[in-house]
Amino acid sequence: MSATRTTLTTGSLLVLAVLFVALIILSNMFLRGARLDLTENHLYTLSEGTRNILGDIDEPINLYFFYSERASRDIPVLRTYATRVRELLDEFVQVSKGQLNLHVIDPLPFSEDEDRAAQFGLQSIPVGANNETVYFGLAGTNSTDGLSVVPFFQPDKEAFLEYDLTKLIYNLANPEKPVLALISSLPMTGGFDPMTRQPGQPWVIYEQLQQLFDVRVLGGDIDQIDDDVRVLMVVHPKNLSDKTRYAIDQYVLGGGHAMFFVDPQAELETPLNPNDPSAMFAEKSSDLPELFKAWGIEYNKDQIIGDSGYALSVSVSADKPPVRHLGILSIEKSGLDTSDVITADLSTINVAMSGFFKLAQDSKLSLTPLIHSSTFAGPIDASKARFLPDPSELAKGFQETGEPYTIAARLSGEVSSAFPDGKPQDDSAEGAQDTASEASDSDHLATSKGPINIILVADTDILTDRLWVRSQNFFGQRLVSAWANNGDFIANSVDNLLGNSDLISMRSRAT
Repeated sequence: MSATRTTLTTGSLLVLAVLFVALIILSNMFLRGARLDLTENHLYTLSEGTRNILGDIDEPINLYFFYSERASRDIPVLRTYATRVRELLDEFVQVSKGQLNLHVIDPLPFSEDEDRAAQFGLQSIPVGANNETVYFGLAGTNSTDGLSVVPFFQPDKEAFLEYDLTKLIYNLANPEKPVLALISSLPMTGGFDPMTRQPGQPWVIYEQLQQLFDVRVLGGDIDQIDDDVRVLMVVHPKNLSDKTRYAIDQYVLGGGHAMFFVDPQAELETPLNPNDPSAMFAEKSSDLPELFKAWGIEYNKDQIIGDSGYALSVSVSADKPPVRHLGILSIEKSGLDTSDVITADLSTINVAMSGFFKLAQDSKLSLTPLIHSSTFAGPIDASKARFLPDPSELAKGFQETGEPYTIAARLSGEVSSAFPDGKPQDDSAEGAQDTASEASDSDHLATSKGPINIILVADTDILTDRLWVRSQNFFGQRLVSAWANNGDFIANSVDNLLGNSDLISMRSRAT
């Protein structure tokens, strides 16, 4: 009896062991990617925006996941995150209904796979005493040989993982990027730094726009905005010719989508002569008076908003405590429109020396605030901010009005042209003779074809790196880390003007 019981017990244990191993194998085969999501924002659950984008893929997309599994054997953080990435990729494949093909590759040293990873533009990092290289990135290709990559997956960016993957797939599924035309007097593209006499670094927001759109920089006199421009972005308009302002006017009246950034005090406006000591006192404002008047908008380029409610503390010098700066504001959730898809899921937006908008009393348009000050705010003469060694000076004579001020807003409704007499004449002799290039009266739009839909922002510093990102060099690659939602606000606004709500929901959810 004892021997039989022992035999049965041993046999039962063997059966259980076999079943357990089989269960593990089957789980790995069929349940890869399945997980219980207990995170606050359900970061481990595919969002509706991702599912919509994956469901709209028309042609197959190949994903090449390069992960140096052997070389990273002693890096537990990387191995754990690699599992997370692989599981999410598997889930993407399942939801795509056969349109995504995933290839998992361990690029061994001196192999064709390693050469291919380098050709795709993936980033490798040396690890260990033997300087083994680790690849941990993704390359995607479509049927037209389009390429989009994540050079290296950073574990500290896990919150953005789903968005980064979804954006990569969206770009491959929609290879023809919409055209964004940019008119800017600020060095967003990097330009030339007169102080260092070296090419400047492009602003992060400009680089991000390039990833999402076909950015077309416009300069000089502009006769018209091309028909293929989906969104027009005008930043710090200074000294625009009548011809250019007319082109903007007609683009908006024709139903074109646009964002306008004006500023009473643009901190990064480059002086014409940086060696001139008086340059620091120069006026750095911008305005579109004719257009704003036609649109029923009141904006004073000589006033900035001071706000003791959202004021940031800044360091003046190492031997002094931080000082609250009434002109540099960190606008929290209470200052954002939570009912608008652009700002609903954002937390913090930083602005500096911002102006404000009001709707004219006789205006029939709708001005819907997206970003506004607190009620502890009031206007300050912009001249006080032109050279400000001590931010506490702004508090002298400052008076709160008890009302919020609109810093960014949607403007919608039907409008008339700011040029009722039609296209301005070219003053040059050559232009006067060349009447063939002039638009005929029949081409002139006196009123909008329908309700306009544009976004106004009374600050240009919202676009600058210093107010929302930190940059670091990672083995020759520039890596940025956002600490505010400025970039999300800009990208969300453009996406919304284009009608792409899925990427908006993804971006805001990640942030």
